[in-house]
Amino acid sequence: MEKQIAYCGLVCTDCKAYIATEKNDDKMREEVAAEWTKEYHHDFKPEDIKCDGCLPKTVKTIGHLNVCPIRKCGQEKGVINCAYCEDYACEELNKYFEMAPVMKANLEEIRKGMK
Repeated sequence: MEKQIAYCGLVCTDCKAYIATEKNDDKMREEVAAEWTKEYHHDFKPEDIKCDGCLPKTVKTIGHLNVCPIRKCGQEKGVINCAYCEDYACEELNKYFEMAPVMKANLEEIRKGMK
């Protein structure tokens, strides 16, 4: 499976929600919902665990993706992900990097390949 990188640098294809969706695995959805409920202090239900990633043509998305400012901005600018944005790395994206530095590393790796 080809790696799918979200606007923010998250590797969608490594995400448990994405994998559970691709496999159509209800047991995995239950496990992810329980794990995320505990980790993120939000009540996730197994039926919430449905996501094809956050790229422009995605149909199934986790609720947050519908309000994510990074995704919205990337869609408006028509970029593949934030690595391709002329405003990289903006203030909003830097907030995400504080929570998940691996996302920055992923986008930086993409930017290196663009040179």
